[in-house]
Amino acid sequence: MRALACPNCSRLNHFEVRVCPGCQATLGYDPEIDGFRFLADEATVWRDGKGAVADVVVCANNNAYQICNWLVAADDTTPMCRACRHNRTIPDLTEPSVPPRWAKIEAAKRRLFHSLLRLGLPLETKVEEAQGEVKQGLAFDFLYDAAAEQAGTPQIVTGHDGGLITLNLIEADDAERERIRLAMGEPYRTLLGHFRHEVGHHYWSRLAETDPGELEAFRAVFGDEQVDYQQSLQAHYADDGSKVWTDDFVSFYATSHPWEDFAETFAHYLHIVDVLAAAGGFDLSLAALPGDSEGLEVEPGFDPYTADAQALADAMAPLSFAMNAINRSMGLPDLYPFHLSPAIVAKLDYVQKLVAKGRRAGHEDARSRDGGMPAKAPVPASAPAQAAVSSMNSG
Repeated sequence: MRALACPNCSRLNHFEVRVCPGCQATLGYDPEIDGFRFLADEATVWRDGKGAVADVVVCANNNAYQICNWLVAADDTTPMCRACRHNRTIPDLTEPSVPPRWAKIEAAKRRLFHSLLRLGLPLETKVEEAQGEVKQGLAFDFLYDAAAEQAGTPQIVTGHDGGLITLNLIEADDAERERIRLAMGEPYRTLLGHFRHEVGHHYWSRLAETDPGELEAFRAVFGDEQVDYQQSLQAHYADDGSKVWTDDFVSFYATSHPWEDFAETFAHYLHIVDVLAAAGGFDLSLAALPGDSEGLEVEPGFDPYTADAQALADAMAPLSFAMNAINRSMGLPDLYPFHLSPAIVAKLDYVQKLVAKGRRAGHEDARSRDGGMPAKAPVPASAPAQAAVSSMNSG
């Protein structure tokens, strides 16, 4: 995603910034304008870069835990921002190592939600699902796993089930995540990557699973998801590494089952869209690679959030080569160690079209529920806290 300008002094800042280093203004991200507002007039109002005032307040998770820099409408029915209201369970904060790792998790999740909002995908909560307003809401459980923390067998599995995404807090331990990455032979393993993968499962279930026509289109690209999932995973982990996959799948894990192939491809779609949005925000351009007729020069108005898959792949090829070269000059691994073959681009094309369909469905659902007015989230309900001591945000 692009860097955001301070509305007070115009300095570019990263998405996570709360205080502008240039002018020391307190900043808050407002998803309604996809930009920062600053606290003005002796900390009494939030203004945008043109001085306009908005009736917004900081997310309740900022007040309670200093964990979020997003803003929410003052009259919203929930004090949680568009990202935090989807939390069902947060981890046990009495464990000393937990708060800084939870902060990393929330930072990655906010980047995910920025992408989903920009793409216009439906973002319903579990409260709305329980009220029968939507087919499947989205929620998160962030859980502390004592066994995994003590180098034992993890008792909490990161994954997705019916719109509920569970994340083992051990994944926010950089050293442990790197150990797992090496043990699994993965070229890439990050918190943001986990979120993008798991939310791919949610959107497959939300947009494709119950639509016979969409299922037929899905199977034509990814294969039959009715193949036994557990048996497929067992066969995958028993593989001796001889399987040839790089021309047809974005990752080795994608070969395990059509569900995982889709989720991995969905994650890569989000990777590519956000990388290109960041590059576009800095007005970057690259010379053509040898043998290419064009470089990263794209048509004015190119929007990666709506561009088709081939346009995304064409723009990503020279940019990823340059980014990888820059990383290697610092002795770091490739930033994007993946190959976008024609078969993979065809899968990305399916994902892009499903996202476009989801965007239309989300707009239509919001209008039908709210009489043509923008939807507001219902008040979150309570749910059991982890180990009876965790704080709770329900969504």
